[in-house]
Amino acid sequence: MTGQFIGVGVGPGDPELITLKAYTLIQQADVISYIANAQGESQAKVIAAQALNKAAPKQEEIPVVMPMCDDRNIANGIYNKAAGAIAEAIQVGKTVVFLCEGDPLFFGSFAYLLERLQDQHPCQVVPGISSVHAASSALQLPLTMLKESFAVMSGRHSDQQLLDTLNNHDSVVIMKAGRSRQRILNALKASNRLAEANYLEYIGREGEYIARNVQQLQGEAGPYFSLFVVTKQERDRS
Repeated sequence: MTGQFIGVGVGPGDPELITLKAYTLIQQADVISYIANAQGESQAKVIAAQALNKAAPKQEEIPVVMPMCDDRNIANGIYNKAAGAIAEAIQVGKTVVFLCEGDPLFFGSFAYLLERLQDQHPCQVVPGISSVHAASSALQLPLTMLKESFAVMSGRHSDQQLLDTLNNHDSVVIMKAGRSRQRILNALKASNRLAEANYLEYIGREGEYIARNVQQLQGEAGPYFSLFVVTKQERDRS
């Protein structure tokens, strides 16, 4: 018996953006795994609910309960324990599908499990639509054109890194804005790019919010699922 570990992207929030391949694998999986909060809630599982409802009743689950903290030792311990449970399922011939918001290998927790399992067990990755592309579509705004440079960052980067990137790239997406929202707004102001920025929360989900004028945002922190999209106002289309 040969089991395997499969990371599937379920997209940014709209269940209709799940690929047909991901949908099929979710239904057929022996075991479903996913990141969950302390209450056992999982955004990825909510997105994939329709596929999960059509899966076999005997489908097992391996929730990976991850607290919202920056302690690397705690996170490593959780990933090690989850990888062990997944490995045990694979060894008895079960297919374990890990649900990933967006794309599995783009700021995805799946990557930390993959690096622990791929040397010993068969693994597969099914790409998904990232929040970056969902944001571009929601804004109906091209991320890049012709020779424009493009950078993707997170709110965890330093103030100087944010400023340098905004000054040196035509298009910039800053993900995981959340607690860093005010720092990002400060960097946008310092780089004279406030007018070129858009802000989005919960793209494709209930509570979706888009601010095309970021100066109207309050100084308080935003939700984890939020990002800024910054593009040149005047674009060379020649």
